[in-house]
Amino acid sequence: MRATATRDEIRELILDAADRLLARYGYKKMTMDDLAQEVGIGKGTIYLHFPSKEEVVLSHVDRIVERLKGELLKIAGGGGTPEARLRRMLVARVMYRFDSVQHYTESLNDLLAALRPGLLARRRRHFDEESEVLAEVLREGRRGGDFSYREARAAARTLLTATNALLPYSLSARELGGRAELEAEATRVVDMLLTGLLARGAQAPKANGLE
Repeated sequence: MRATATRDEIRELILDAADRLLARYGYKKMTMDDLAQEVGIGKGTIYLHFPSKEEVVLSHVDRIVERLKGELLKIAGGGGTPEARLRRMLVARVMYRFDSVQHYTESLNDLLAALRPGLLARRRRHFDEESEVLAEVLREGRRGGDFSYREARAAARTLLTATNALLPYSLSARELGGRAELEAEATRVVDMLLTGLLARGAQAPKANGLE
C-alpha cells in the first residue's frame, strides 16, 4: 500500500482484503490481524475505520449492494421498454449478489449464520433503496399503459420479496447451485411475476398469433 493513500482508499483496501480473506478462510477464522497483514497496515489502523470484524464484513455487504444499486440505476435509465428494463433489473439483482459471494463456497454458510442479526437490519434498508429504483420504472410503465397495479412501492416490494428467495441470504452455497442454473431459475420467476403486472392490453397475443 502506498504511504500517501487517503482515508477512503484505505477503507476500500480493507474491504477488498476482507473479500479475499472470506474466500480463503471464512468468517470465523478470519481475524483483524489477518486483515492488517493482508492490507499491509497496522491493526490499529483497521480499528480507526471499523470497530469490529463484524462491522468490516457488514460494510463489505453494504458496498456490494451500493454497487448493485448503481447497476440497477444504469438499467433503469437505459433503453428498452419498462417491462424489458424491469426484467433485466430483477434478474441482475439476483445474479450480482451471486457473483459477489459465489467464491466463498462453503464459508458462505458460516458467514450468514454469524452475521444474521446485523444482516437483517441492513437488509431492510437495502431493499427499501432497491424498491425505490424499481418503483420508478413501474410508474413509467403504468403511465405508458404497460403495467397495472395499485401502488408503485408496494408492487416493487412484492417483486423484491418474490426474488429474495433466490438470494444468497436465503440459500446456502450448495443450494445456490451453478450460475447458469440460477440465472435460468431467476428468469423463470421474473417472467411469471411480470405477467401478473402487465395490463390486459399489454398481454394481448403478438402479431404472429402465438399466445
